[in-house]
Amino acid sequence: MSSLKKSDKKAALDFAAWSFNVTTSVGIIMVNKALMATHGFSFATTLTGLHFVTTTLMTIVFRWLGLSQPSHLPLADLIKFVIFSNLSIVGMNVSLMWNSVGFYQIAKLCMIPASCLLEVVFDHVHYSRDTKLSIMVVLIGVAVCTVTDVSVNARGLIAAVIAVWSTALQQYYVHFLQRKYSLNSFNLLGHTAPAQAGSLLLVGPFVDFLLTGKRVDHFNFSSLALFFLTLSCFIAIGVNLSQFICIGRFSAVSFQVLGHMKTVLVLSLGFLFFGKEGLNLQVVLGMVLAVLGMIWYGNASAKPGGKERRSVLPVRSASLKGSSEEKGSAEK
Repeated sequence: MSSLKKSDKKAALDFAAWSFNVTTSVGIIMVNKALMATHGFSFATTLTGLHFVTTTLMTIVFRWLGLSQPSHLPLADLIKFVIFSNLSIVGMNVSLMWNSVGFYQIAKLCMIPASCLLEVVFDHVHYSRDTKLSIMVVLIGVAVCTVTDVSVNARGLIAAVIAVWSTALQQYYVHFLQRKYSLNSFNLLGHTAPAQAGSLLLVGPFVDFLLTGKRVDHFNFSSLALFFLTLSCFIAIGVNLSQFICIGRFSAVSFQVLGHMKTVLVLSLGFLFFGKEGLNLQVVLGMVLAVLGMIWYGNASAKPGGKERRSVLPVRSASLKGSSEEKGSAEK
C-alpha cells in the first residue's frame, strides 16, 4: 500500500513539474511574440541574457532565504555547460534567421534522435520497440503540422547542426550534472545562471547586431514594450527552473518528446489569439497524431524494459542510491 502511495505521489509531482514547464514555456512564447512582432524588440540573444539575470537574482534570493543549500560544481564542468548552452541559444537564433521555417522545424525534430544517441552512447540506454515507434509517431505528427516549405543553404545547414548538437548536449548535461554531483535544480541554476547571464549579455548585442543590423542600445522603449520585456524576464525564471526540474526527473529524451506538446499548444493558441490563417485538416491531423504518439511514448517508456539505463553513474551523495536510475531500472 505504501509503495502504491509513493508511486502516486511521484506521478503527481511529475505531472506538476511538467505542467509548470508547459505553462511557463507556452506563456513566454506568447509574450515574446508580442514583444518582438508587435513592439519590434528583435534582440533575441540579449533578451535571453536578461532572462538569466532575473534567474540569477531568484537563486540569490532563494539562497538568502535558506531555501537553497550550498553546493559544488567544478569549474571545468561549469565552463563546458555554459559553452553548450550558449551555443544552443545562439545556434537556434542563427538557424531561424538563415533557414526557412520548414527546415528550422526539421532541425528541431532532429534533437530527439540526437538526444537518444547521446543516451545510448554515454549511458548505454536501451529502448524497446514500442518506445522507438512512439517516438517516430511523435516526430511524424509534429512534422506534418509544422513543416511547410523546406529550403536549405550551406551556412544554414552548419547553423542547424550546431544548434541541434549543442542543445542535445546541454540537455544531456543537465541530467548528467544533477546525477553526478547530487545537485537539485536550484543548486544547478545557482551555478550556471550567473555565468550564462554574464556571457550572453557580453556577446548578445554583437550577435543580435549581426543578425538584425540593429543595435539594442538604439531601441526606443515604449511603456508597453518595457511591460512585455519585464513580464518575459519573470516568466523566464519559471522556464529555466522547470526545465532543470523536468530533465532531472525524466531525461533529455523524454523532455524533448513531451516538449512537442508545447509545439501543439503554441500552434493552437496562435490560431486562437492571432487568427486561423494556416489552420487546415493537415495541421489538425498532425496535432492529433503527435498527441497520440506522446501518450504512447509515456506508456511504452514506463513499462519494464521500455527504457533501461544499463550503466551506473557514480554520485557524490548516498541519498540517491535508492533511485531507479542508479539501480538500472526503467526510467519514467
